[in-house]
Amino acid sequence: MNVTLAVKQYISKMIESSGPGMKVLLMDKETTSIVSVVYTQSEILQKEVYLFERIDSQNRDNMKHLKAICFLRPTKENVEHLIQELRRPKYSVYFIYFSNVISKSEVKALAEADEQEVVAEVQEFYGDFIAVNPHLFSLNLQGVSRGRSWEPSVLPRVTQGLTSVLLSLKKCPMIRYQLSSDMSKRLAESVKQIITKEYELFDFRKTEVPPLLLILDRSDDAITPLLNQWTYQAMVHELLGLNNNRIDLSRVPGISKDLREVVLSAENDEFYANNLYLNFGEIGTNIKNLMEDFQKKKPKDQQKLESISDMKAFVENYPQFKKMSGTVSKHVTVVGELSRLVSERQLMEVSEVEQELACQNDHSNAQQMLRRLLQSPRLSEIDAVRLVMLYALRYEKHSSSILPSLMEELNRKGVSERHRKMVHAVVEYGGKRIRGSDLITPTDAVSITKQFFKGLKGVENVYTQHQPLLHDTLDQLIKGRLKDSQFPYLGPSSLRDRPQDIIVFIIGGATYEEALTVYNLNRTMPGVRIVLGGTHIHNTKSFLEEVMLSVGSGGDRSQIGGRQMSRR
Repeated sequence: MNVTLAVKQYISKMIESSGPGMKVLLMDKETTSIVSVVYTQSEILQKEVYLFERIDSQNRDNMKHLKAICFLRPTKENVEHLIQELRRPKYSVYFIYFSNVISKSEVKALAEADEQEVVAEVQEFYGDFIAVNPHLFSLNLQGVSRGRSWEPSVLPRVTQGLTSVLLSLKKCPMIRYQLSSDMSKRLAESVKQIITKEYELFDFRKTEVPPLLLILDRSDDAITPLLNQWTYQAMVHELLGLNNNRIDLSRVPGISKDLREVVLSAENDEFYANNLYLNFGEIGTNIKNLMEDFQKKKPKDQQKLESISDMKAFVENYPQFKKMSGTVSKHVTVVGELSRLVSERQLMEVSEVEQELACQNDHSNAQQMLRRLLQSPRLSEIDAVRLVMLYALRYEKHSSSILPSLMEELNRKGVSERHRKMVHAVVEYGGKRIRGSDLITPTDAVSITKQFFKGLKGVENVYTQHQPLLHDTLDQLIKGRLKDSQFPYLGPSSLRDRPQDIIVFIIGGATYEEALTVYNLNRTMPGVRIVLGGTHIHNTKSFLEEVMLSVGSGGDRSQIGGRQMSRR
């Protein structure tokens, strides 16, 4: 079960089906993202695709020597654009691929528009999602709920995305959903409806143990997306923001022109692939080792690389080294910026208190640590707010809760009203009243396990005690102990054997910490294959936007959500 491979195979098949000759790839906004996440432009160029165009672009030239491969979502707008295109074709021949099921009436409309008979083929290839990692996919949708219900225009798009994942992986699953979430039930029924309606598409070879689709709701665990992260991919997303594998580094002090936007893709960056799930200290050590290997080739310059800033200086002073290894200069820049942010924002101290709040059950210690950190002038607004949010979720019903005085403290610190409102919004979104499971288990204070990072000056230690709720849910599921009363099956039948192929989908978005959990379970549980997906992949910033859109205090929802998705 590899979603990256599934999408890559679809794209390769499209290009190969058109035969030899020069080609143009005609896409829409969403399929452009779907393709760019799994293939680099240079890889596609090698397949004789020399031009990339948007179907909605008005000023495309006539190029009759090119074959057009159209990869589009089956939306009304795209069908309309195609009809206009076929009436006045700009290319010699058209191979049309829709990323999901298209209605017969729309195919008929296309056929009627094709008066010049330029269409060679129309097919459905089910790549209607963003394949982030081999076991992680996203639909890049934000603002999916209104309170506890679906935003009406989003449910059909999520259903399409999820059914296309099932079709691309060739799975016709049994479905379980989170009972405490009406949205989970609605999505489960909607997916089941499509499977029933398109039964011929889902007629795959039966396996001994049927695959399982488990639908969950983000509001059951609002703690995970609020925590700072310490593994490479998760940390990059939290501190710099990963958008379709791209990072915007334009705000980094003294950044060189060619590093203003960098691509981090495990598909074609070996260092990134090997370090995705390693912690910050190990990555620093690995970059150091990599650079020392190169240095050995320059015996004259026996420099010692002691810290991340030494490395940055080394890279900047060696243009030929930069040439030899764009990869290394990219990662040194990224890790250097992460390191700068960690010290500037005191993230070691912040993370220690976050872990205390998320994992321990010692109210007096938690409030002391929190009050002390809130006094720090270097604490950023977002970090102050997230700490108070974690406190509010953790000690929501505590008899001696100090939340009112913490809110007062935020006010004194000059934290904006918008951010202060978010504290109550998060409790409304994922507080005790909403949750269907024990997110917070009342354990005694256990000794804090400090995980010491390796080597590299400037990086000491950090806490990684927290396990997302998803870890327990999947652990129970694999052991056959997940309660039917909390996660019922849709329909009469249930799974008797230990599940083997599991697709988990989180409404409201997944996180890279949860992707790490799935990666580790896949590695350590023989015979079990898990793929995780979500309406979005969140960091704290995007999660808080999701929360504000959901609880309705985010101002004009179309304005915030409109940047993220085109509503169909």
